[in-house]
Amino acid sequence: MSKDPESKTARPISEAERQAIARRERQAQTLRENLQRRKQQSRARRQGAADDTDGLPASGREPD
Repeated sequence: MSKDPESKTARPISEAERQAIARRERQAQTLRENLQRRKQQSRARRQGAADDTDGLPASGREPD
């Protein structure tokens, strides 16, 4: 038996299944982006360069 979804009998996909597929694709894309960002940060640390951060700094306070 093949686990390939294309080999199953053709049936319409429900809206819930369509949403689940879209959610998994978005999660996969987010994970790929996160992995690429972490790799870039790791390379920058090895080269001694500062990290380019996206977004706001963790704290707006000045160190004491």
